[in-house]
Formats: sequence, C-alpha cells, structure tokens
Amino acid sequence: MSENMERGRRPVTAHDVARLAGVSQSAVSRTFTKGASVSPDTRRKVEEAAASLGYRPNLVARSLITRRSNLIGVAIPGMANPFYARVLESLSAAFEQLGYRILLFSMANNEDSDPVLEEILRYQVDGLVLVSASLSSRFAEECRTIGLPVVLFNRTNGSTSVSSVTSDNITGSRTIARFLLAGGHERLAFVAGKQSSSTNRDREAGFNAYLQEQGRPLPLREVGDYTFDGAITATRRLLAQDAPPDAIFCANDLMALAAINVCHELRMQPGRDVSIVGFDDLPQGQWPIFGLTTFEQPLAEMIGRAVNIICAQLADPGTSAIQEIVPGRMIVRQTARLPASGIVEVDGERIWQP
Repeated sequence: MSENMERGRRPVTAHDVARLAGVSQSAVSRTFTKGASVSPDTRRKVEEAAASLGYRPNLVARSLITRRSNLIGVAIPGMANPFYARVLESLSAAFEQLGYRILLFSMANNEDSDPVLEEILRYQVDGLVLVSASLSSRFAEECRTIGLPVVLFNRTNGSTSVSSVTSDNITGSRTIARFLLAGGHERLAFVAGKQSSSTNRDREAGFNAYLQEQGRPLPLREVGDYTFDGAITATRRLLAQDAPPDAIFCANDLMALAAINVCHELRMQPGRDVSIVGFDDLPQGQWPIFGLTTFEQPLAEMIGRAVNIICAQLADPGTSAIQEIVPGRMIVRQTARLPASGIVEVDGERIWQP
C-alpha cells in the first residue's frame, strides 16, 4: 500500500488545521469550544481550514483531557406514554442550550433499574436524570462516591440524599376529589397506575384521604398499570358493575384517554353519563375529540428545576440534594361534570380554583 494512501487514511487533527490556517493549536481548540474567546478573523480562518480538510473535533479525545463528556444520561421507561416523549424533548432542548447532549437509555424492558444503571455508569456521563424510575440505595451511594449528579424526575425514593423533581401529586389528587364532589358525584372510582411507583402511591393517598375527610366511602378501584391497554380493561370492569361509578379518576392521562375510548364503545358520553379525569395534561388530551379534564403537571417548570439541580451539582459537587415539588392546576374541559362555582379562565384555559 502506498505511503500516500496511508497518509490519506490518517485522521485530520487540530494540528493540521492550525498549520493550514496559520494559527496556534489552542486557537483551533477555542474556535470549537462553545463560549470560548476567539477573534472573528481567527474563527474565519480556522473554520475555512477545517472545512477544507474535513476536520471535526474529536469529542472523545477532548473528554479525556477535560474529564467531562458533556453527556447527560437520561433513563426513560419507553415511549408508549406520550408524556415521556415530551419529557425527553424538553430535557434535550434545555441541556443543549447549555452545551450538553442527551444519551438515552430505555428501561422499557427492565422493571429493575439496576442493570440499566450498570450500563449508564460505563459511559462516563456528566449527570443522570432518571425519569419515572427508582434508584437503589447501592447506586445512590455509588453515584455520591464518584460525584455523579443524579435527579429523579416524576419519582421520589423517600430519601433526602437523592435529588428529585415531581409535581404536587398529593395536592393534585385531593383537588380532583374535591372537584368531583363539588360536581355532585356520588360513586367514585380510581384507576391505579404502577403500584410500586411513588406517583401512584401519592395520587391514590391524596384522593382517598380527601374522600374520607368528607365522610365518603373509599372509591371503587381497578389497576391499569399506567398503560392504555390496562386502563381499557380496568374501565370495562368498572362500567360493567351493577352500580357503576359516575366518576373515574385515572392516575395518568394515558389511562384517562383509554377510559374515554371505553365510554365511546358503550355509547356513553364522558361528562354526561360518567365523568373522566386524568393527571398530566398531555397535548392529546387537549384535542377536541377528547377534551380531557385533568390535573396539570407543569412540565416546563419541572424540567427547568431538574436541569438547575444537575448544573448546581456539576458546579459544586458538595451541593446538597434537593427535593422539589412543583404545584399544578386543575384544567377543566369536557369530560367531567362541572361544579357550580370556582371556574375561571387563565391564559385561555379554564381552571378550577375552589
């Protein structure tokens, strides 16, 4: 093989670009470092030389020098629920503005997060966001030991040593119970999500607690496991009872959309024959065909707080863990009977404020 062919296979380096541009190698590095200071004339020379040679910075090599990969690991339980697609898109956009990229890990086939976390830690990510997933005490300790910032998103693990960001699940579900009673409902039902999750535990606890405080019986209960198909089965069982519920609170919007589908199967009109309420405020629930009444998870604010926690812990590994609880709103649309009062319009949305 000829020497020229061998030379042609050699990767183009920053040294090659610097030599062609007539600048220092550090000037090349600054040109391709976001936020670094470099004069417009130097930037032009470097970019022209890089384009001519087909040069692109080797981020892996740079990470060995800086000890930063500029990667944020995100573990997410699949995309069957549109809520997670929104979370991923929002996290990606927020971190990209700060110069980070997302490295995605799917937990769709893993009930236990530990095997996925074993894999994540091999990639030397700078931070980790676990979406709707738990963190074992063993991995929490390991992440703390190596100084890896971790945030649980839409979950808590009951420990003050791990940062988390959730919506106010207890207040939200209490508000839903209050809303349904104010609308004159008598036979309430709850479609539970994944029973091991903190979100389901808190939403069910808040809903039941308010009913009991008002001297009402506990709701009828079926389990949908936070899935569309699970909620289809659960809603059919509820509505097939001799005394079916006149209101159903589903622990997330995906299950509420499934419940609406069952109502259509049975020629029942949501909001008239039975009230359906969700929890999330998915864009799909806003479509006129659904018009889902729901309790909002304020996603933009939740994402902002999760990103801020990661950045604070990257800047100072000694930063204490933070447990953020973000309040939401009761969004009123067409799938639930309305209370006599308390509905106001805010930013084009009907909100119930008791």
